[in-house]
Amino acid sequence: MTTQGIKTVLHPVTDLEKSKAVYTALLGAEPTADSPYYVGYDVAGQHIGLVPGGGPQGLKAPLAYWHVADIDAKLAELSAAGATVTEPAHEVGPGRRVASVTDSDGNVLGILQDS
Repeated sequence: MTTQGIKTVLHPVTDLEKSKAVYTALLGAEPTADSPYYVGYDVAGQHIGLVPGGGPQGLKAPLAYWHVADIDAKLAELSAAGATVTEPAHEVGPGRRVASVTDSDGNVLGILQDS
């Protein structure tokens, strides 16, 4: 099963306001989501998110999310190929489910499904 590509990347930040200024300048656009726990931008078909303190996932580095049509099938396929599920599929908003796996080298791969 093919993916729809990387369309979402989350960045852990320590100072949300300072980071927001930098990403607004970089992307040339104002945030489409702006709250104390998440700032998001939608630019050129991609979503860039700023997560203070690494968010509930405890991110230590940026995490790219591969968009898929069927997250459960993709997780099964990745597990069968040797990946380890590190974050089981769960809903993070209406119609959006995410999960993550770790490959054999310890790289974390985000998986995202929109209904």
